[in-house]
Amino acid sequence: MNRPFLAQNGQRFESALGRFDEENSRDPHRQLKDGLELPRERVYAEWLSDWVLRLDPDASEALRLAARSAHLCRWAIARDSYPLSRAGYLRWRQDLKIYHARRAGEILREVGYPDVLVTRVEALVSKSGFPADAESRVLEDALCLVFLEHQFGDLAKKSTDEKIINALQKSWKKMTPAAQEIALTLSYSLHERELLERAFRQQGQLSEPN
Repeated sequence: MNRPFLAQNGQRFESALGRFDEENSRDPHRQLKDGLELPRERVYAEWLSDWVLRLDPDASEALRLAARSAHLCRWAIARDSYPLSRAGYLRWRQDLKIYHARRAGEILREVGYPDVLVTRVEALVSKSGFPADAESRVLEDALCLVFLEHQFGDLAKKSTDEKIINALQKSWKKMTPAAQEIALTLSYSLHERELLERAFRQQGQLSEPN
């Protein structure tokens, strides 16, 4: 039986989550959830938090805070502000990680968190300890599962099969075996399942979904 989560300071923890949600609610992009169009990054943060707790019900305070702030204000740095090349994409992703970590750290300090915990959250958000850091692996598993459960289908409709297969293979390599098993139990359309099977065949060592 999982123990109830107790933050070091409950009011401070709730204040941090509230500030993260407040920032993400400013996202001009919309995401449909339960029939409502909501700020996309606010919804994403909730999905990610839910997956982290499903993977690790006893997640630490730092991991819970990192899950809620992993994509904090992501729209602020637009992809098209970088060259539309592989190098431009990689630089954009790296700058995003630095930006998310910095913004999360600023908010955590504003609500009174000590430097040691702020630094820990910043490390998780920036993925500086991945894959050696166990909590970083939980967060990465959750990120990949959010992609598969909520984003894979829409992306498959907009992108080439080759691009999607490449994304699937990269995500799979980053996931732990336990998360891979969970991924195979998710609901997929016929086309999505075909893409998964093609990705698995090309990568050889992967088990195909049932």
